[in-house]
Amino acid sequence: METVSAYFGSLVFDDRVMKANLPAEVYYSLKKTIDEGAQLDLGVANAVAAAMKDWAVAHGATHYTHWFQPLTGITAEKHDSFIAPSPDGGVIMEFSGKELIKGEPDASSFPSGGLRATFEARGYTAWDPTSYAFIKGKTLCIPTAFCSYGGEALDKKTPLLRSMEALNKQALRILRLFGNDAVKRVYTSVGPEQEYFLIDKEMYDRRPDLRYTGRTLFGAKPPKGQEMDDHYFGVIKPRVAAFMEELNEELWKLGILAKTEHNEVAPAQHELAPIYTTTNIATDHNQLTMEIMQKVAAKHGLVCLLHEKPFAGVNGSGKHNNWSMATDSGVNLLSPGKSPFENAQFLLFLCAVIQAVDDYQDLLRLSVATAGNDHRLGANEAPPAVVSMFLGDELNAVLEAIENDTPYSGAEKMKMKLGVDVLPAFSRDTTDRNRTSPFAFTGNKFEFRMLGSSNSIACANIMLNSAVAESLRLYADRLEGAADFETALHELLRETIRTHKRIIFNGNGYDDAWISEATARGLSNYRTTPDCMPHLLDRKNVEMLTSHGVYSESELHSRCEIMLENYCKAVLIEANTMVDMAKTDIIPAIEAYTLDISKTAAAKKALDAYLTCGYETKLVQKLSALTEQIAARAEELEAAVVALHTTEGIIAEANAIRDTILGKMSELRVACDEAETLTAKKYWPYPTYGDLLFSVK
Repeated sequence: METVSAYFGSLVFDDRVMKANLPAEVYYSLKKTIDEGAQLDLGVANAVAAAMKDWAVAHGATHYTHWFQPLTGITAEKHDSFIAPSPDGGVIMEFSGKELIKGEPDASSFPSGGLRATFEARGYTAWDPTSYAFIKGKTLCIPTAFCSYGGEALDKKTPLLRSMEALNKQALRILRLFGNDAVKRVYTSVGPEQEYFLIDKEMYDRRPDLRYTGRTLFGAKPPKGQEMDDHYFGVIKPRVAAFMEELNEELWKLGILAKTEHNEVAPAQHELAPIYTTTNIATDHNQLTMEIMQKVAAKHGLVCLLHEKPFAGVNGSGKHNNWSMATDSGVNLLSPGKSPFENAQFLLFLCAVIQAVDDYQDLLRLSVATAGNDHRLGANEAPPAVVSMFLGDELNAVLEAIENDTPYSGAEKMKMKLGVDVLPAFSRDTTDRNRTSPFAFTGNKFEFRMLGSSNSIACANIMLNSAVAESLRLYADRLEGAADFETALHELLRETIRTHKRIIFNGNGYDDAWISEATARGLSNYRTTPDCMPHLLDRKNVEMLTSHGVYSESELHSRCEIMLENYCKAVLIEANTMVDMAKTDIIPAIEAYTLDISKTAAAKKALDAYLTCGYETKLVQKLSALTEQIAARAEELEAAVVALHTTEGIIAEANAIRDTILGKMSELRVACDEAETLTAKKYWPYPTYGDLLFSVK
């Protein structure tokens, strides 16, 4: 049996393959482009394209595609074959540097948020050489950026790369102040933990709500859920284990560093965690991971659910974004060093993150906002919608010592060049984890826990990178002109801690008292997508994001429009699905059962005129009343959806959905779920929660 090390990355045109297949001068020129952002020569591109084509064809590929990430939230690809006609009537296999570097997919049907009209179809894809090409099926996939004819970014990769460059630029300025002239680049790294559900496909196919929306819109609570805590880290069932085994193989072939797998808290819920890597590559890998999860699940007669809240009453699924900064020499900038001077550098970068999260808490919140994630944030399995940071007792004590100019007594005393006694080294695990915190320090990285399981991680990391870049820019501007660097640094750290410590909270984020306290601190609490998304266009946010070149102002307006449109479309699909299910399946099922119960009562009466048939009579009365309720509430929901057609503007429509549609959906669900508990199982048209959550063995 082939070992993992033998086939790991076998379908990736990675550094090993490039070094083996490219002439030395071409290889080193391409490496310069990848590592330093140098301009790519067309001659080099031609040589790379030829080698890439030969390698792909040798692995069975017949086509290539520019693989990109439009604003739909999923990936897109248009396949072109390598074949070209030859004079003798046959074909030859060709692939040029020009075809590698640029493609022209039809951009008219992708979301643009008003950046272009439907008839303006031209769009461009541009090769991202920092992310390795790979083979999927019989197609060579080339990771690319996607932009309009006018140059506006129509994807998630372009702003992500811009944000990484913005942070790199400002972080280098800070490192130079500490005398580090050797570092050429600073990267952000991410390891996204991916939660998901696995259910039986046959049952999935019988649930219109799952097929159309990815979540159950109806479903009474089963006798058992997650109360016993017996699923978390439990023995993995054979069918799930077989899925995980094949999933790992497919991911490893693509060079994706799948590391950890386990059962999560809810029945039928699981998690996969990778080793973290450079942010844009981690983003590509996570998109591939979600796609491959669903493909592998289908081969095992399963369906992988990536919705944030597919089942009411049990935990939903998130995606924990473990984020850090590192130099090209491998130094983690969020890992305290062994000397006081290294501690000072660490504390400056730490304060930059603290200020970034406080100043741009609205951007972090809206970066994870979707209709699906609105069901999860604030529930007891996820962080609240209030953004806060967890640092732990030891780091808190260090910051308090700096703020108050008092000695730090938690470790061996050593004088930092800031006038205070502070720890000479910071152990990775000196504090417990806080799983209720949206943004927690976990030793040498931050874990941003608000992302939903179906989210692209690009959006959150764009905002995080940009916000930290802005903090670093402010610090560099101030410190570069300082007459006494150490004194200026001390004052800067102390001032930052005093100004932004309100964002630090080490307690229970699930406690209602924290929400009240957060409000008193002046922290924002945007509970829904319509609440937070318009703040993308707040002047402070527009100025910050445009000043770093991450977005243009028109691109920001387009993102706000697209995200609110997506929210409205998602909820309206759910509402229409509920109405359809209630009218065509649920009401007929209840009526059929009611009729049979009535016949049973009549038959009993015929046998004995003195029988009261109390049970049947009460049940018929309850079911009849519920049928009327369901019919009325379905009509009310349908009318509310129709009324939206007169709403002007996407913000007004989103607000109306939040304020009216969601409430009517909830009312319809309550009545239907009660009816499910009273209707005999053989009459109910759909697999129940018990069936869905406990059927996979």
